[in-house]
Amino acid sequence: MLDTVKKLFGFGTPGEGDRIIVNCEPLETRVAVLEGKTLEEYTIERSGQSNIVGSIFKGRVKNIEGGLKAMFVDIGFDKNAFLHFWDAIPAALDSGLEEIKRSKKKRKRITSKDIPEIYPVGSEVLVQVTKGPIGNKGPRVTTNISLPGRFMVLMPLNDQFGISRKIDDPQERQRLRKICERLSVPEGMGIILRTVCQGKRARYFVRDLRLLLDQWEEIDEAQKSGKAPMKVFQEPGLVERTVRDFLTDEVAEVLCDDREVTDQMRDLVGSISRRAKKRINFYQGKQPIFEKLNINRQIENAFHRQVWLPCGGYLVIDETEAMIAVDVNTGRNKGSKGNMDKMILETNLEAADEVARQLKLRNIGGLVVVDFIDMKGRKDQMAVYRRMRDRVRKDKAKTQVLHISQLGLMEMTRQRLNESLTESVMEPCRYCSGKGTVKSTMTMSVELQRRLSSIFQRHGDRGRDLIVVVHPDVMHRLRTEDDQILVDLQRRNAGRLTFRSDPSYHREQVMIVDADSGEEIRTGLPRER
Repeated sequence: MLDTVKKLFGFGTPGEGDRIIVNCEPLETRVAVLEGKTLEEYTIERSGQSNIVGSIFKGRVKNIEGGLKAMFVDIGFDKNAFLHFWDAIPAALDSGLEEIKRSKKKRKRITSKDIPEIYPVGSEVLVQVTKGPIGNKGPRVTTNISLPGRFMVLMPLNDQFGISRKIDDPQERQRLRKICERLSVPEGMGIILRTVCQGKRARYFVRDLRLLLDQWEEIDEAQKSGKAPMKVFQEPGLVERTVRDFLTDEVAEVLCDDREVTDQMRDLVGSISRRAKKRINFYQGKQPIFEKLNINRQIENAFHRQVWLPCGGYLVIDETEAMIAVDVNTGRNKGSKGNMDKMILETNLEAADEVARQLKLRNIGGLVVVDFIDMKGRKDQMAVYRRMRDRVRKDKAKTQVLHISQLGLMEMTRQRLNESLTESVMEPCRYCSGKGTVKSTMTMSVELQRRLSSIFQRHGDRGRDLIVVVHPDVMHRLRTEDDQILVDLQRRNAGRLTFRSDPSYHREQVMIVDADSGEEIRTGLPRER
């Protein structure tokens, strides 16, 4: 295990039912987070693949695009990283934080206009990946380096201090504010206290800060000793990240089916907290751990377009290039007679819970539009909005939820850092190219007849013998329902058609060959997929 696991300390009383399940296999490591028996989050990491989000690189500016207000930085990948001018400026605290104090030192105000002068083409720059490569896009990076620990996030190049807004108790915020102000943070650096800080003593923060400062010292030495492009810090692997980010007081147990991984976690965590060590257990059952806990079935459901709700309603989830569209339907939930509004509200409330869960489970993000069932009362709309807002608070990805519009639509955004679950375990279908549909045999017959007529007409009165090769499904249509049409086509054009089927062909693939010369005739229909 990496040293970052050593940041785990200060655990309180375990929660009821919450568990982290770790399944280790030769090619893949899987981590599931359960609330009771319900799968809330699921992440995989495969051998040979590494997560670069959070990793730090020393890169070199390759080119600057003034129109985009961005620069492209070579960090050693096939595609250069994208660095927006605003991500190259020491940013204000995140909207999820509240500032505590600022350095008394006055700094020169930097704007986006100054960035090309600060980082000219060819200059070296230290960046951290905020978004991994997705599709044909390279990674997105920032110069605002942050190192997450167990209780805080260290910002070595930003001297601002803050507390997570998710800590809403005024007295607790005041206590943490005083602790934060007493911490010995080096000049020019800042820290953010995480939500897990609630109720923890100051000594935990001192130890966490020391670990993060040591980590930064190693990073700083590494970036000074090498030339760009180079990696100076690798974000920990899946197991370490999961334990660091999820193993809180609300988690009752970490259950792992690999003895070596279990012992490593126990050793590293046990040196800091005996109570934490007792929560990490080795699974010895004969039945695979994910089958035993009914996790596999819940994972399979994460790939379904349709998701059923307990009340009998269901969701339809569609991922597109531009957005995630979710449609809510009443389904089998008919409710009681004369109380339709109550039934609609019940379905929408359950839908809000499930949408928030599915976004985490599928790791999908960007713009999300939820089409709830129309509600007449503003009170009911507000109840659904509050339910959604409360549910996404548990999501570690940044989310923003807007009120339900007059059209019954709720717009929301969810931070997208990596590929979705579907993108990471699947690839586009080679048959339909990811469309999910292919042309019908009738459509193929119509298009083929149109092309044959065009070929015959180009030769005037002189007939022509043609060989047509199609998929067996299309051949069946031509021989049964459209045979007379093809006979008439030959008669009108004094030509002859010979049809052959090839099972290796795509449904939409057609080849027309001149029988005399043996040359293929271009038809405009696809030959290859």
